[in-house]
Amino acid sequence: MTATHRTATAAAAPEADLVRRAQAREEAALRAIMQANNRRLYRLARGILRNDSEAEDVVQETYVRAFTHLDGFRGESGLSTWLSRIAINEALGRVRSRKPGTGSSTLPETALDAEIIPFPLSSAAGDPERSMAQREIQRVVEHAIDELPEVFRMAFIARVMEGMSVEETAALLGIKPETVKTRLHRARAMLRENVEKKIGPVMLDAFPFAGRRCEHLTEAVLKRLGM
Repeated sequence: MTATHRTATAAAAPEADLVRRAQAREEAALRAIMQANNRRLYRLARGILRNDSEAEDVVQETYVRAFTHLDGFRGESGLSTWLSRIAINEALGRVRSRKPGTGSSTLPETALDAEIIPFPLSSAAGDPERSMAQREIQRVVEHAIDELPEVFRMAFIARVMEGMSVEETAALLGIKPETVKTRLHRARAMLRENVEKKIGPVMLDAFPFAGRRCEHLTEAVLKRLGM
């Protein structure tokens, strides 16, 4: 059985069994847990720290803490929620350490050697001009999300980017479901305003016709003209 197949089999296993295997340091189970939670933990940490490398450090630290304290997981919430709380608290701890005396959230404190699975990168295949435009728009959106106040940013990331339910988001952030809805509504309004302000200059370069596309068209016309 290949490592990929073992990981897929472990991922399909019931959560309690997956945790038991992870406690026994079964590699396939550890990999399955990380692959299932990498993106969520990274986005949550990134939403607090607004720094890519720090967010990756937090995710790695989260797994180390979690995998060495799996006996503390009681199953009262889902494993993903438990890991998310650890990641949030780790990220908040870093914010507090670099800004002494400032509290970033009212999230409840959560009691608590693995290798992090690399985050997949977007493929740059295809039209280079289109890829460049997509990357620029993505940067505009990411920057607009970064500019949201933390309480709105975290609600948006959990609810919209990670697709968590209102109830899951409320439990994760330690707030009422009604507060999640209010913060999400405000976050969307702020994002629309911020993106509309910044998207104008980007849209001036929309539908580019340069580089390979331009050369291809030119050569095709010349060929048809017998040149």
